[in-house]
Amino acid sequence: MVVTARDEFDLRVIRRAQRGHRGSRAVLLRELQDVWYRFAYQMLNDAESAREATQETGLRFLERLAEFRGDSRLKTWSLGITLNVCRELRRRRTPLTLADETTLPGREEEMNNLACQEQTEALSRQIAALPDRQREAITLRYLEELSLQDTAAAMGCALGTAKATVSQALRSLRRHAEVLKP
Repeated sequence: MVVTARDEFDLRVIRRAQRGHRGSRAVLLRELQDVWYRFAYQMLNDAESAREATQETGLRFLERLAEFRGDSRLKTWSLGITLNVCRELRRRRTPLTLADETTLPGREEEMNNLACQEQTEALSRQIAALPDRQREAITLRYLEELSLQDTAAAMGCALGTAKATVSQALRSLRRHAEVLKP
């Protein structure tokens, strides 16, 4: 197994987890579950669906952990699993309307003033209104703070495709922001 120097987990923990060590698997699940939930919530705009996606991601992560070769960071690899789970859930459910969308959980407590809260909600709605691939790219790149290379790996596409998709999404968000300016 080749693990890059960029990996955020101790190589020994990953190797033990791949061999089935329960404690090591629990460590990885505990460290990654919030990342999966945050990403799933942004993709699905629903807390219950995000919990379902997180749970399914955990199961698939454990099933496929032995396949992890270390070509990317474990977080990136696992977000690819989460992305596939979210895509499957989106195909099965009825699309939400803009009125159904909400901000990320916990964000309201962090907001000190109404103006900032309104801007955050508006941006969240704008991101939710993007086409699926653009929303995926923006969320991975900026909300999960992955590099473009890791974004491409998580999306299962070429680096150039990820760059183009992020660029298209940013253009769309900028256009929408200019329309809203007084």
